Amino acid sequence: MRVRKAVIPAAGYGTRMLPITKAQPKEMVPVVHKPVIQYVVEEAYHSGIREILIITGKHKRAIEDHFDRSDLPKKDKYTEELDKILENINLFFVRQKEQRGLGDAVRYAEAFVDDEPFALLLGDTITIPPCTKELIEIHNKYKTSIVAVEEVPLDKVNLYGIVACKPIENSVYLIEDLVEKPSIEDAPSNLAILGRYILTPEIFECIKETKPGKGGEIQLTDAMKILNEREKMYAYLFKGKRYDIGNKVDWLKANIELALEDKEMGEEIRDFIKSLEV
Repeated sequence: MRVRKAVIPAAGYGTRMLPITKAQPKEMVPVVHKPVIQYVVEEAYHSGIREILIITGKHKRAIEDHFDRSDLPKKDKYTEELDKILENINLFFVRQKEQRGLGDAVRYAEAFVDDEPFALLLGDTITIPPCTKELIEIHNKYKTSIVAVEEVPLDKVNLYGIVACKPIENSVYLIEDLVEKPSIEDAPSNLAILGRYILTPEIFECIKETKPGKGGEIQLTDAMKILNEREKMYAYLFKGKRYDIGNKVDWLKANIELALEDKEMGEEIRDFIKSLEV
């Protein structure tokens, strides 16, 4: 079955970005020309998806407002680009009632997904080129759940869901186990889940069976561990760039790197950085 739907969880508090996120969602923090969640919606759109559900929470109304059609008397090209996308997608919103973890947030998408495989894109992560498009191509071959991963330093494995796997073909691995934020000693590898997935609808039953894990929350990694016992799951080693906008350092790095590549401001930013060199 073709992947037609995308789910974007955007209900987290954004505590790593305080005080920036005290009065605005972390997903609305700007990266060069637009907020991070717009990059995520555009990724889904450019991956061929036209049905998108965004899962929000309290104090996230700005996300819904951002994806209203603009009524500004004068629009720039970025606003016009967004309006064109909004004309061609069906965008839905639902609120997570309380903060109980990513697995619990995904549970709210069950009625939207129905019995179809779906793309899951974390709302505070940018991937270039669009990782979701690559995952869909792999899913079309294997017809099962696919998780995007990247190599991380061993001293950072405790920040991610980590997979144990064996190679199948170029950049594709068969998942043998998944562990949420393991210690360095317990990590089965340094392959970290980076926030892009294609999941089968069986994940919802697995979420219902998942007990609270790290931080007392329902962890999606724990639910996928159950799913992996019921069907084959694969990992795809993403070779592009992944920007985590959930922490200040990576957010600043994303702004610098993407600004340098921007046609409008790249040269000016490059000259400015050179002027700071001692």
